[in-house]
Amino acid sequence: MIKAMLREIEMQAGYLDGQEIQTIYFGGGTPSALPIEDIISILDVVANHHCIASTAEITLEANPDDLHAAGVTEWKDAGINRLSIGIQAFQDDLLAAWNRSHNAREAMEAVAVAQQAGIDNITVDLIYGGPGLSDEDWVSNIQRLIDAGIPHVSSYALTVETGTALHHQIEKGKSKVPEDEQANRQYAILQEMLTANGIMQYEVSNFAKSGFESRHNRSYWSGAHYLGIGPSAHSYNGVSRQWNVSNNVKYIQSIVSGLIPSEKEMLTDAQRFNELVMTGLRTSMGIDMKRVASLGEKFEQYLTHQIESALEAKYIGGFEKNETGNWMLRNEFLFFADGIAAELFYESEF
Repeated sequence: MIKAMLREIEMQAGYLDGQEIQTIYFGGGTPSALPIEDIISILDVVANHHCIASTAEITLEANPDDLHAAGVTEWKDAGINRLSIGIQAFQDDLLAAWNRSHNAREAMEAVAVAQQAGIDNITVDLIYGGPGLSDEDWVSNIQRLIDAGIPHVSSYALTVETGTALHHQIEKGKSKVPEDEQANRQYAILQEMLTANGIMQYEVSNFAKSGFESRHNRSYWSGAHYLGIGPSAHSYNGVSRQWNVSNNVKYIQSIVSGLIPSEKEMLTDAQRFNELVMTGLRTSMGIDMKRVASLGEKFEQYLTHQIESALEAKYIGGFEKNETGNWMLRNEFLFFADGIAAELFYESEF
């Protein structure tokens, strides 16, 4: 797999048209399980085919049980300067129910190990809205991160995916279906506690102290071009989107044969508009009206018409304009951002 990915980096060398690399993200699975030699090889090959900014943000997703002092030091020496730690919860029974391989003690030890190794740019994932997660435990989980000085938090409502252990437990009546009311309530708790402690919300699921916002995620939301390497990886160059096959064997076989195993979609102006709306409404930056205007006056008029209609009807007080003139959602409406965005999508003339 690693050899195939290294080969794909070479094959895709021209995709970004010589743009300087500002962020690199090891994710989409358990990259913390990789031997350090593989991480170094990947970074070396990227550097051989692209210009990497000296200030580039280089993130590695890590499971708590993979974090050990020697290993974190090796990651840091290799160039990793940001860690994304998938903790999810600090209740051992919930971690077991969610099929996580670590416990609460290991989670806190992982954070301490990363900090002691000198990596201060750390983000932690938490899950809310799960069956069995009381409001008291949820408050405790958030407070642990605040007390530990974590500068970035990503938090998501528990979703039940078909085929997972949780889905099986729900089908057998051993677990309850997540409740929207609980998720909404715990999301509000999250917003209130983090904001009160200087960890500000800059996207629906992301909160950060000033200067610790994820540059990588922000590049997606602002329309930057990006290249994804490996099975299921997505890429975007401003006019088209492509994605690799999700089958590991087919991916490797295709690369060995000298072919990039991807499908490609040329984006219409309407699709680009809808993506602007969807990503913009999720962030504190709002919908970039300059980019909307660049697509044509009809899109600008359509969006203004739709939002002003919503202001007068369904989402009274939900929208506001920020200092740059971009439309954005007020905090209390962010939990519903995706649904609201869907109602603003451009499908036909109004």
